[in-house]
Amino acid sequence: MSGDKVAESLKILAASDIHGDTNLVNSLAEKAEKENVDLVVLCGDLTMGEFSTDNIIGPFAKRHKKVLLIPGNHETVATADFLAELYEPNTRNIHGYSVKYKDVGIFGAGGATNVGPTMPISEKEMYDLLKKGFDKIRYLKKKIMVTHIHPSETKIEKFSDFVPGSDAVKKAVQTFKPDILLCGHVHEAEGLEEKIGKTRVVNVGRKGKIIII
Repeated sequence: MSGDKVAESLKILAASDIHGDTNLVNSLAEKAEKENVDLVVLCGDLTMGEFSTDNIIGPFAKRHKKVLLIPGNHETVATADFLAELYEPNTRNIHGYSVKYKDVGIFGAGGATNVGPTMPISEKEMYDLLKKGFDKIRYLKKKIMVTHIHPSETKIEKFSDFVPGSDAVKKAVQTFKPDILLCGHVHEAEGLEEKIGKTRVVNVGRKGKIIII
């Protein structure tokens, strides 16, 4: 009988673009509990222009769910930090950082490289933040990258006439080769999946997506 350790799968509920909708949060929290997920990942635009921060994380915390989040283009890093710090240690803002769960490395960067109102970020800064997070978990076999904005030159980009994708995010996918990229930003592309190389790119949308890795 082999003594090799059997890798555990990680079950995630990922969602984006909540925009302060507490009814939606309650629905997502109920789904997280029903599906018995290990982790909830929120891919930015948690608020609407920095307002409506109440009861965004609380329903998940009430159900003892671990939460990872990043800012979108509707809240600053400070607001994302505030939301995470309210529910430490089970909630983390991974903007420029990474974590490890069940031998899966998860790294991310929020904001958008081409649109406000509150979190514009340069392409260079986006790439550098993603690299900073990736470098800490590069030794792990399984990796998930989390961004708010989608990569450039993708199907997701074609769903919007005014929100181009990020060249930095595309470069990061091609360079770091995560197994999965979770993103949001373009509401019209909710649920859309495609591939960049071997990386599965998922626009997780408001309703949320169950991801198993």
